[in-house]
Amino acid sequence: MEYQSDFLVIGSGIAGLSFALKAARLGTVNIVTKKQSVETSTNLAQGGIATVLCPEDSFDLHIKDTLVAGDGLCHEDVVQMVVRGGPERLNELIEIGVEFDKGSEIEGCDFDLGVEGGHSRPRIIHARDMTGKAIEEALLAKIEAHPNIKIFEDHLAIDLVVQSLTMKRGGAVAFRKDRCFGAYVLNTDNGEVQTFSARFTLLCTGGAGKVYVYTSNPDIATGDGIAMAWRAGAEVGNMEFVQFHPTCLYHPHAKNFLISEAVRGEGGRLIDLNGNTFMEKYHPLKELACRDVVARAIDSEMKLSGADCVYLDITHLGDGFIKERFPWIHRKCRSLGIDITKEPIPVVPAAHYICGGIRTDTNGLTSIKGLYAIGETAFTGLHGANRLASNSLLEAMVFSHAAFGHVERIVGEGEGPAMPEVPAWDEPANKDSRELVLISHNWDIIRRIMWNYVGIVRTDKRLMLAKKHISHILSEIDEHYPNIALSSDLIELKNLARVADIIVSCALLRKESRGLHFNADHPAKDDANFNRDTLVTVE
Repeated sequence: MEYQSDFLVIGSGIAGLSFALKAARLGTVNIVTKKQSVETSTNLAQGGIATVLCPEDSFDLHIKDTLVAGDGLCHEDVVQMVVRGGPERLNELIEIGVEFDKGSEIEGCDFDLGVEGGHSRPRIIHARDMTGKAIEEALLAKIEAHPNIKIFEDHLAIDLVVQSLTMKRGGAVAFRKDRCFGAYVLNTDNGEVQTFSARFTLLCTGGAGKVYVYTSNPDIATGDGIAMAWRAGAEVGNMEFVQFHPTCLYHPHAKNFLISEAVRGEGGRLIDLNGNTFMEKYHPLKELACRDVVARAIDSEMKLSGADCVYLDITHLGDGFIKERFPWIHRKCRSLGIDITKEPIPVVPAAHYICGGIRTDTNGLTSIKGLYAIGETAFTGLHGANRLASNSLLEAMVFSHAAFGHVERIVGEGEGPAMPEVPAWDEPANKDSRELVLISHNWDIIRRIMWNYVGIVRTDKRLMLAKKHISHILSEIDEHYPNIALSSDLIELKNLARVADIIVSCALLRKESRGLHFNADHPAKDDANFNRDTLVTVE
C-alpha cells in the first residue's frame, strides 16, 4: 500500500507537529509515529523553554551562556538565529493555547521564569513541571482538527526512499544528486510494510538514549532517524557529545523518571549518603554548574564512596512551595514511598540528550535533497559540545519555522520536485521468526557496552573495546537481518547498534576532553587540533 502526500513528517514531538501545522498551509501532510502520538521526549520535558522575556535579560546574555556551555563548538550564526527567534516562536505556542505559569516577581515580566544550570538570568518559561505535556497536548489538538493532516500511529519507519537522479542538459549527463522521496514504514498493527511517498520528508524522531542502560528517555528513543539517514548517505556528526542528566530518580520501580533541572534551579542541594554537600568541590556555581560538570561530579562521588546514588534535597523549600512548583515530581515520588517535602530524593546520572545527529544547515536541510531533520535527531550546531539547559524545545520551534520557510520558498517558486514512481518494498517470503533471541540478547549487550565503556568518563582502551564488540554485533545483524521476520524490535535493534557504533566512532576521532566528551587519556582541551566538528558518513 502506498500513501502519497506533499510532506511526510516522521515523529510527533514539538518539532514535527510545529512544522506540520505550518506545512499544511501548502499541501497535504502525513505524520507517522512509532507508538502513540503523545509518546515523545517532548511530552516528558519538565523544565521548560529558555528564551529572553524580562528586562534584566538580553539576547546577548543568552547567546553568551549558550556559547560557554557549548565549550567552543557552537556555530555562532545558529546560536544567534535560535536565541533571537525565541520570543516570536513562543508567542505562537501561547496563541494555540499553551498556558505558561505567570506571577513573576521580576518587574516588567508577566511570566514566572526559572533558573537552570548554566543560565546567568531567569529565562525558563514553564507550565509547572509538565511543560512538554502542555505543549504536546495543545499542538495535537490543532493537528487532529486540521483537514490537511493525517496521523498514522503505530507506524515505524524502516528506511528512507532515496533515489539517484540523472540530470541531463542537451542530451548529456550533467550531474547526479540524491533526493529523498519519503520512507518505507512498518505498520506494527498488522505487520505490513507501506510506502509513504512525499516531495519533502522531515525527520524528527528524537534521540537515542536507549543505547544506554540508564536513561531519562522514553522507550522510543532508539536513534531511528539518525540510523536511517546514515544508511541513506547523509552526514552525521558530533555524536560523541552525549549529555547525561545529573538527576534521574534512582528507584527499582521507577523507569526513566527525570528529576528536573529546575529543582536545583529553585535551590535543591546535592548531598551524599551522610548528608554532606559536595558540589562546592567541583565548581564555583555548585548545583547550578552545567550538566556535564554536575554529572561527572556525581559519578566521581559514587565511585569514591561505592554508593549506588547520591541525593537531591529540597526539604528546606517548604511543603507548600514544593507541591505548587513540582506537583508531578511530588506525586510520582510519593507513589514510590518518597515524600520529597520530608526526605531527599535518591538520584543518579542518566543518558539524556544527544547533542550531535544528522548534520543540517540553518534551514534544517540535510546533505540529501528533500530531507530535513529537526530536534534532537539533528546536529544544527546550536549545542556545540554541551547543550545549555532548556535550549532544546527552543531549537525545535525555531528550526521547524526555518524549515517551513525554506519549503515555502521552494513551493512558491515552483521548484518543488516531481514525484517519481517509488518502487514497493521488496520483502522475501518465508522468513524465520525463531531467531528472536538475537534481538533481546544483543539489545542488552549493546546498552551495557555503551554504559561501561562509552559513558560519562571514557578512555582510549574502553572505546576500542566498545568498537570491537559493536562491530561484531553489527556483522551478526547484517548476516541474520535478511532472514528474520521483520518486526519493530528487529528494526530498533539494527538502528540502536548503528547509532552505538557512530557514537564510538566520533569519540575515537576526538583525542581531547571537551564538554560532554571526557577522555581520561586526553584530559585537556586541544583547540589546536580539535576545535572542529566530527563528521562521519556511510563507508
